[in-house]
Amino acid sequence: MKRNVINYVVFLVLILTILIMAKPDISSAGKLKPPSETFSPGDWFLGSIPPNLDTNKPPIVFVQGKNGSSTSWYGETEYHGVNDMYTKAYEAGYQTVFVQLHDSAGNGSVSQYANGRLLAQMLSEISNHFGGEKVNIIAHSKGGPDTQAALVHYGAHQYVGRVITLASPHHGSHLADLAYSWYAGWLGSLLGQKDEGTYSLQVGKMAEFRSVTDNHVNSRKNLYFTVAGMNRGPVLSALSMGGQYLSSYGENDGLVNVWSTKIPYATHLFTDPNFDHDNIRVGSAVFSRIEPYLKSTSTTGIPAYHVNYKERVEDDVITTALAQTILGDVLKQNVWVEQSFHVNEAAPGNISIYTASNDVEVELISPSNKKYSPSLKAHSAKNETSFFNGATIQSFYRNNLEIGDWKVRMKTESPKDAYLFTAQFNEKNPITLSMAGKVKQKDAKFLIKNPMNDKKRPISTTFLVHLLDETGKEISGKNSIKAMDTENFTGTLPEVPKSGVYNVTIDVKEKNVDGTERTRTLIRSVYIEK
Repeated sequence: MKRNVINYVVFLVLILTILIMAKPDISSAGKLKPPSETFSPGDWFLGSIPPNLDTNKPPIVFVQGKNGSSTSWYGETEYHGVNDMYTKAYEAGYQTVFVQLHDSAGNGSVSQYANGRLLAQMLSEISNHFGGEKVNIIAHSKGGPDTQAALVHYGAHQYVGRVITLASPHHGSHLADLAYSWYAGWLGSLLGQKDEGTYSLQVGKMAEFRSVTDNHVNSRKNLYFTVAGMNRGPVLSALSMGGQYLSSYGENDGLVNVWSTKIPYATHLFTDPNFDHDNIRVGSAVFSRIEPYLKSTSTTGIPAYHVNYKERVEDDVITTALAQTILGDVLKQNVWVEQSFHVNEAAPGNISIYTASNDVEVELISPSNKKYSPSLKAHSAKNETSFFNGATIQSFYRNNLEIGDWKVRMKTESPKDAYLFTAQFNEKNPITLSMAGKVKQKDAKFLIKNPMNDKKRPISTTFLVHLLDETGKEISGKNSIKAMDTENFTGTLPEVPKSGVYNVTIDVKEKNVDGTERTRTLIRSVYIEK
């Protein structure tokens, strides 16, 4: 009898152990985690098989963004708690799959081609695991271009039906342009920000990517859906600071402008004012809205591929209105560095200083000699929702900037430091820069419009143009800028040694009758083809 009782207890313990091992892992926040994880680039693994598995629904492969790993879909987000995207897919009866791209190693980000090549290999293996069945993909941020590289350029379109991209910079990010600009070089180098992934997201580089991708025979072999957000993230966050800079280029989610999230031949599902670049990937926020498009891998209705596809990105001229002054340089230890900028009309303004270390003292001095301390000090972490990873950001916001010459003073305690200064103004008549994203050398031109309207005409307007290659080296050669009339100026970029993406930084300097000088900075990248 005693032996029977013991055997019964052992049996119950064994059954309980099996049940526990079979049960999906639940985090402390009540969200699911995959039963196993590996973090080497090229690894992929399955989520738990849901008890209500619907075999009519294709598996979902999750592709994360720049500097991300599989945990982007079930771990902690930067600002919005644990991501329950995996949980929602599991509850809806989907088999899920997670992949690790090169970024998961924690050594920086790589180009969409490098990640695309690796992803294509994994998609082949994943499809084979499911007996040749096609899968659908949900991609966040740079995971969108990474996915397109895999499908279009490395032949993985045959393993995939549909792709949904969440806040993907399909046309690049002006924050990447800023990172490679004349003034950000010192800071970017110290932070290690100048990696392949950042380089590949410049507007000019993505214009070249769109050209070779959108006109490729494989570009229409999958069905694409896009989603965008217009919330710049929590107030006083590093994400909101990125959004403030991007505001000059249009609505954005703190990291990517809305206009950049769309593909000409994709279906844009929605743009939501409540989504920032962090919570746009959260399951409880978006899964129910995108799930109807995940139930099938059918690509029926895709338009036929045409060689003479009209929406060629390299022919598109991008026009941006900018009212900003940007400066940057090294900081010497325990030495005050002072910079000045001119405000010519009483309007709101935002001043931000990015530094490599967090022990920099900063003060803002008005024309009437009033001193102000930063209203925000934030740290930009290394994750999918940050740019200038590792930088400390100190910002000042003034509802009504005093007219005249302002000063910003900085002093660091670090032996190696640098700063990037950005001042943005809500001016009535901002300067506009018009330039294509991709051009032939003979067409490497730009147009600048400096509207006068009710402004006093300056005594003189001069232009200082810096053209940098991918290494940050300035391209020598004369920049020809001519006045078309009193407001419009046309310029030609110098001859470049080879085809590639080049960063253009233009300082427009005005000398006024009263002796004051105003400088506004225009930054853009362009792919120049020899």
